[in-house]
Parts: sequence; C-alpha cells; structure tokens
Amino acid sequence: MSFTSNETQSGWMSSLATWGMFWLFVSLVAARVFYAPGIEELLEAWQRPEYSHGPLIPLLSGFMFLRQLKEVPVNTAPVTDRWVGVLIVAISMLVAGLGIASKIYDLVAYALILWVGGIIILSFGWRDGRQFWPPVLHLVFMLPLPAVLYYKASTYLQFMSSELGVWFLQVMSVPVFLDGNIIDLGVYKLHVAEACSGLRYLFPIMSFSYIFAVLYKGPMWHKAVLLLSAAPITVLMNSVRIAIAGYIVNNFGLGWIDGFTHFFEGWVIFVSCVIILFGLARVMLFFNDRNMSLAEALDLEVDGLGEQVMRLRYLEPSRAFVGAVLAVAVAGAVEMSLPERNSEGIVRENFTTFPRRLGEWRQAGLPETLDEATATVLGATDYHSVTFVNPNAATSVGFFSAFYDDQSQEGVHSPEVCLPSGGWEIAWLERSDISEQLNLTDPFRINRAIIQKGEARMLVYYWFEQQGRQVAWDMGAKLQLMVDGIRSGRTDGGLVRLTTPILSDETDAQAEDRLLELTRLVTKDIPRFIPN
Repeated sequence: MSFTSNETQSGWMSSLATWGMFWLFVSLVAARVFYAPGIEELLEAWQRPEYSHGPLIPLLSGFMFLRQLKEVPVNTAPVTDRWVGVLIVAISMLVAGLGIASKIYDLVAYALILWVGGIIILSFGWRDGRQFWPPVLHLVFMLPLPAVLYYKASTYLQFMSSELGVWFLQVMSVPVFLDGNIIDLGVYKLHVAEACSGLRYLFPIMSFSYIFAVLYKGPMWHKAVLLLSAAPITVLMNSVRIAIAGYIVNNFGLGWIDGFTHFFEGWVIFVSCVIILFGLARVMLFFNDRNMSLAEALDLEVDGLGEQVMRLRYLEPSRAFVGAVLAVAVAGAVEMSLPERNSEGIVRENFTTFPRRLGEWRQAGLPETLDEATATVLGATDYHSVTFVNPNAATSVGFFSAFYDDQSQEGVHSPEVCLPSGGWEIAWLERSDISEQLNLTDPFRINRAIIQKGEARMLVYYWFEQQGRQVAWDMGAKLQLMVDGIRSGRTDGGLVRLTTPILSDETDAQAEDRLLELTRLVTKDIPRFIPN
C-alpha cells in the first residue's frame, strides 16, 4: 500500500483509507498468529537479565522510523516497485517455516524482522522503502543470540573482563592471581561467572551506540567509531566493576560483596556506559568542521512525530499487500491446525546404568556430581561423569557424556567453551575423522585437543552425538539438529568427551592410544543412552 495525499482522495477513493487501516490491522493479527513461536521466544528471552532491554528496542526503532518518515514526502504517484516486498515476505515465511518445523524458534524471531522490512517495502515501494533499513536493522538488538554464539561470546568476555579486572587490582597494589575465571586473592577466591561476562550491558549499549551512529550528523568514520565503541566501553566498565568488587573483598571481606554486586549490576554500570558514549560523541565534535552542539549533532528532535503517526490515515491497499497478508494468514491457520511433533516415545536408559567395566577398564570411585551452577549452565537432561582406570595403562581416562531431550532451546554446549573456564588453555585443536583407527566404515568425526594448565597437559576427544551421527563442529551440530527437527520432529542429542593426562615421560601418541581404546569400547554402549 502507498501513502497518498488527503486532497487527492474523493468519492470511492476515500473509502480506501478505511480499508488500508483494515488490512494493516489484519496483517498484524496474521503475523501474531504465524510468528507466534518466535514472539513467545522473544518474550521469554526478555525475562533474562542480558535481554531485559528487549521491549525498548521496538519502541526505539519506531522512533527512528517516524523521524525518517518526516523526510519522506507524501507520495501521490502510483507505486509500481512492490515486488521486492513480496519477495522479502516470502523469504521471511520460509525462514519462519523452517524454524517452526525444526522447533528452533529463534529462527522464527529472526524471520519476524524480515517480515517488518517486507511490510515497509510493500507500503512504500522499493525506491522509498529501502531508506528505512536503519530502524529495521535496529530490531536485531531485541533478538537473543543463538545459544552456541551466546556461550562463546560470554566465555570470551569473561576472560577479557577477568584479565583487565586483575590488571586494575594489581594497579591498586592488591595481590591477586588469575586462574581461568577464578580471581585468587589469597584468603578469598572470586569466580567470574557467566553473569559477570558483561553481556547484560553489551546488548543495550550496542543498541544505543547504533542509534547514536545513525542520528549523528558527521563523517562516516565518526559514525563507525561510535558504533564500534560499545564493546570496548562495556568490557572496560565491567572490568572496573570486577576490580572494585575484588578490592572490597580484599579489604572488607565477602560480606560486603552482595550489596555491591546488586547495586553495580543495575543502572550504575549501564548509565556509566551511556555517559561515556555521550562523552565520546562530544569529543568527536572537536573533529567536526561544523560548529554544533551535542544535541544538534545527535539530532534528537521529536517535534512532528505525532503528525507522522497520523499519516496512517492515508494508507492505500494494494493487491501485493493484500496478497502477502492473506498468505501469512493462511500459513498461520495451517500452522495452528498441524499436530505438534515431539520427541516423546524415545526409549533410552538413564546414565545410572552405564557400565562400570569396559573391557579391561573399570570405573574408579563414584560418578562425579557437578556443582549446581555448572549443572545449570550445562542444562542437560541427564549426564554422567566418571574416571576409568586400567592396570595395564599408564594413567586414567576421564569420561563425560550429557543427553538433552530437547536441544532446540538450550542449544549445543561445546567443551571448547567449558574447558578454558577451569583455567585450562587450549594449546591445540583440530577436527579429524578417526573411523580408520576404530575400524569403522562410516565417518566418525571428533575434535582432538591438547589443553594445558601450567606444566600439566591433557589430551581431549569430544564430539556431538546427533541421532547416530558423530559431529565435530558445534555449528554443524546445530544445523544437523535443524535437519532432524524438520525430518522427524526430534531435537534430542548429546555430547561425549574423553580426557587423559599426557605424562611427562610419554609421547602424545601413547596418550592417544588410551583414548582410542576407550572410545572404541564406549561407542558400543552410547546408543543406549543417546538414542540413534
């Protein structure tokens, strides 16, 4: 539909304005039905601290859209370039359909943004509508990251914040040692947990820096600086928070840290980041040839936005718009009528029945129980962690496996993320196929890694079990999960990890022989606990 002048409407044409508003309302209802799984996924994600800014994003995007609309004159000519909007809506429906079929509802939420862009192109046409890409792209900041990327980003920011926080403590003459994510103050130890990664500040600050970059009236490189500054500002302030917490613990004890943490995890850090962002924008003005104030440079004028909202009265329906709306409505009706596919009925054994003896290897001691925090992050339906010993082997082999009855929401957890959190560094990592070593005809792809902490070294095998297939790449496992979800409705799966120390008097190949032997034995029983 297009926006037409009120003066050009007469007779039967004036009734089209009413129909335009009607079809706009129908499009919103149809989208609410078809994209419901994605919308519900958003609402659930927005309850988490790192995404609690989410409800503000559509409002800020709406503000940016209305500001740009002031610069777009009312179009009185026929709009003939709506086909791009039809294509975008079709792509959006395809992506959402894949997400619904695979039960990976993040895809449905991502598709919703494509739908918004398609509706704008259908309303204005390609020539005028394409200039509204900034507010549409801004909607990305309301989306939760895919679980795989979230855990990797969180771990990376944890390390950066820990390193910088320890540096600040050393500057303040506080004796401190960093072991992975553990800040050792001697008497006390602080764990820089996932919640301390800074993601809860990074996402809203990135949203604000994006708006700053879009609204800022200055050279493109100024905009780029403002946009890219969000991450370093967030890491800096999060490191300052960690350093201050360490200083308080070192001087006053752990009893003072709870109140401090709750105080600084809220508005103090966020407001500090925004102030720094405003300060950076002010500094950029010194490099701007034009003499203007910060308010003028950021162009925060809000006058006239109400008039732009009232332009909805001039919506004129088109066959392309109506067709796209009906397509989404029909897809929503079909989606509601389809029976839900799930993984119920899958037969598996609990890990409590896992064999205590595998060939000449026997379980040493009782299975290890993860602490509550680690178990929560892992999010597994069932897991098993034991150590196997062999009287003929130089040392032991650790076995860990986890099963997820639904990976569509939790995502695929990679040891590549978890191992470094304990202070281990990944010295070497490669993906390889060990089917030949195991005398198998089908591929058996794993990750082979050497991790080290000080002088201690360990060899690690790990892979993702996806319904009888061994997948090494975590993103590949996610793609396989989507394929399985579409094909069979199943989203279950798991991971397997084997570790063994590399002794000082042996070669890497000798340590690997132990892992190969136990891998050969373990794979015979894995399907009982992680079904094919």
